Amino acid sequence: MTRNDAPVTVALVGAGNRGQTYARWIAAHPDRARLVAVADPRPFQRSLVSDGAAAATPGAAPVAQFEGWEDLVAAGSPAPLADMVIVATQDREHRDPVVALAAQGYAILVEKPLAPSAEECRDVVDAVETAGVLFGVCHVMRYMPYTDLMKSVVDSGVLGEIVNVQHLEPVGWWHDAHSYVRGPWRSEKTSSPMLLAKSSHDLDWIRYVTGKRIQTVASFGSLKHFRPQERPAGAADRCLDCPLEPTCPYSAPRLYLGTLREKGAIWPVTVVTDGTDEASVIEALRTGDYGRCVYASDNDVVDHQVVAMELEGGGAATFTMTAFSEQDHRKTQIFGTHGCLDGDGEKIRVTDFRDGSVTVHDSGHHGATNAADDHGGGDSGVMDAFVRAVATGDASHVRSGAVESLQSHLAVFAAEESRHSRTVVEVPAR
Repeated sequence: MTRNDAPVTVALVGAGNRGQTYARWIAAHPDRARLVAVADPRPFQRSLVSDGAAAATPGAAPVAQFEGWEDLVAAGSPAPLADMVIVATQDREHRDPVVALAAQGYAILVEKPLAPSAEECRDVVDAVETAGVLFGVCHVMRYMPYTDLMKSVVDSGVLGEIVNVQHLEPVGWWHDAHSYVRGPWRSEKTSSPMLLAKSSHDLDWIRYVTGKRIQTVASFGSLKHFRPQERPAGAADRCLDCPLEPTCPYSAPRLYLGTLREKGAIWPVTVVTDGTDEASVIEALRTGDYGRCVYASDNDVVDHQVVAMELEGGGAATFTMTAFSEQDHRKTQIFGTHGCLDGDGEKIRVTDFRDGSVTVHDSGHHGATNAADDHGGGDSGVMDAFVRAVATGDASHVRSGAVESLQSHLAVFAAEESRHSRTVVEVPAR
């Protein structure tokens, strides 16, 4: 590293689940990064990351704590408090802090999605380009070891010219119920459409792996199952009161108490309650959103969606997102003029048409790819890359910069327009 090998200083805006994930990486790498400020309206969440930073860097100055990003901005005048800032607030709370912090000169890493509308996404990109600051989006799938392997195979030319891509995101029945029926991403009005909140990763990943911009889209999807019309007879409004709970696939007690008993207070339990015992979980299920019947929530995001895409150069891709699956690795098939591949999230099987040979490549990363397992190495990967970019001044370490991220977001917005209008929609380049 340059900068006399001094650790990169980091401010964190938003100390929820994602912010805590990045704060843990910082605490685990005190020689490379140091948390110096955190902004979040919740004292408990602020203290979690502050205490973690103090334990990682004993003797360092205490982490400055602010109730909101506005206070961080005020404290950063005339000089920023840190080399870089991570914006990990809720989806609809990205644009304003990014615009303000870019003007102050921070290098900025922002959680996806950039913003809930094309106009706000463009505002973010314009702001960071005007300020000339280093910028990255947490499209963590770009930073997974499996993605490195996938892209190396595609870029090697063994497949010839890419003609078709099929990509599946199996969200998982319990994960969908947790995050997109009971959780904060359940409503387009308060968060964003499912395709943006969850699957913007996937359209961005297709664009990254193929190296081809998405030019035209058509999409279909709906909220089919998690709605009052599907509610079984006799179901109660809350799982703890429901006679059907023992056999319900979406039982909240089974998910959260089961996870606590088997693995301890980790995600998704930590989202439900700040407590670490069964009594805390039960109380949260009795009074909070996560104990509600999945057929009696206020959710409106889709539980399944398909997107058909025309790629730059004439190839085509299809993407399927479904709640009704195991929570598993994404599955991908790529078909080229000289060969094809089949990827399961861990290994890639390549068939070469020229000699009929079959080669299996192993990414070396096996296990889950959810928030409890570093998203398949992607969470660590994006932090490693962005901190390295800040430390060295070399922006090439950032794989998810402003323009490409904007392009994949615009593809998502076009797909949502298509889903609602039932038309084929062109995707603007900018």
